Amino acid sequence: MGTKAGEPFNFRTRLTLAEVTGRRAFTVQELLEGLKQADDEVVYYHTHRFIKQFQHLVPEGANDFDYWVTNTVQADKLGEELTAIDIVRYNSLADIRKAFISVIERHIEENPGPQRVVAHGREFHFMRAVRFSLPTPWAASDYASFTDCLKKVDPSSLYLHVFEARLRPPYGVDDFSHWFRKEFGDEAIGSEISRLDPYSYTLEGLRKRIIRIIEARAKETRNA
Repeated sequence: MGTKAGEPFNFRTRLTLAEVTGRRAFTVQELLEGLKQADDEVVYYHTHRFIKQFQHLVPEGANDFDYWVTNTVQADKLGEELTAIDIVRYNSLADIRKAFISVIERHIEENPGPQRVVAHGREFHFMRAVRFSLPTPWAASDYASFTDCLKKVDPSSLYLHVFEARLRPPYGVDDFSHWFRKEFGDEAIGSEISRLDPYSYTLEGLRKRIIRIIEARAKETRNA
């Protein structure tokens, strides 16, 4: 195992802007139709916004679809089913979209009667996330500098490299694990970080956990 990486890890950060699509839903059927037409950026906004917005408050992943269905439409059973969708299981936004569509289609089939129409002003507004990846001054070439950078970067950087990385090629792999495997052949640390469920931590909790993993692994390699 080399002491320096051939290619440094350049930490980046994420800036996200919200864009109004103009599409609205007054019923569960219209929510389903909107989801079927939604692109990845719409799905991303409504499934990942809560994680970033409430990073210091709640570790559980929530989503706008279940919130609207439960609190506005007051379809509690459907809301519970949408809440139960574990988005960490899916490696692409397209697969996440299919999971939500499947649950809503099943609900409509099982409840063929008239649907509740919500009042104007309480409809669901489909939004799109416009995302920008920006460079930071932080770069790491070994274990020590990696943890040092990780302690300093903004939570948005952690969010980008752990959450969003899993939704782009190579699908299901966070940037940290990929770098340690590629540069050091360190399958142990790569596997340990990959096994973490990022949705069960706050971003600060996840930062501390990853730092502990890397520091422990660095100690092991020094004593080997």
